[in-house]
Amino acid sequence: MDVLAKDSAEKDLPFGEVVTGSGRRSAAKMYEPAAPAVPFTVQQLARLDEALTFASRETGLDFSVYLGDLGEDTRAGAEKLHAGTDDPANAVLVAVSPAQRAIEIVTGTHAYQRVADRGAKLAVASMVASFKEGDLIGGLVNALRMLSDQAGIAPKH
Repeated sequence: MDVLAKDSAEKDLPFGEVVTGSGRRSAAKMYEPAAPAVPFTVQQLARLDEALTFASRETGLDFSVYLGDLGEDTRAGAEKLHAGTDDPANAVLVAVSPAQRAIEIVTGTHAYQRVADRGAKLAVASMVASFKEGDLIGGLVNALRMLSDQAGIAPKH
């Protein structure tokens, strides 16, 4: 292949490709790291963070949300997660396993005195309604608001 033919052949190549001296085509590709697959947008995470922060500050209880597999016995899995919180007695865990279609709300011994079973059941019903509409974040945020309303303002010592 003469130099002129080689130059015109290379002009027809896409950007980043060349023909090597042996006639082989070599291409350079931009490296694009795979973005981690996350179920929520930044705005949705901000809403959830705001709801968690507000619920914890207003009530003095430690609210947390778990989203994922809870194991074969969903209640036992949620209770194990709850036991791992910093202060289980004052903690409220909202655990949701979409794949298992399970929702568990676990309260500690002190938190239980302020969040009645009826309030927790209403929060679960609200989540189920939102989840059926495909609004996972909205369901979690509304449940946190309902639970914090049920618990009331943190008592002053």
